[in-house]
Amino acid sequence: MEFEWDLRPEYDLSTLKGAVRGKHFEGYRAVTNLALLAPEVRAAFPTDEAVNEALRSVMQNRPA
Repeated sequence: MEFEWDLRPEYDLSTLKGAVRGKHFEGYRAVTNLALLAPEVRAAFPTDEAVNEALRSVMQNRPA
């Protein structure tokens, strides 16, 4: 699924006085635990549980 980040034609930016793009981005990142996976990684680990299982395995096998 591709996201299109452009505004729809019915939204007129000139009427949005004082709008700041990305104003809340850093605050959002501070409270979320989402990670963007590369397409080939997502194909190899198609579910949240598959990703978590793989990461737990890496955690257990790394030196302390």
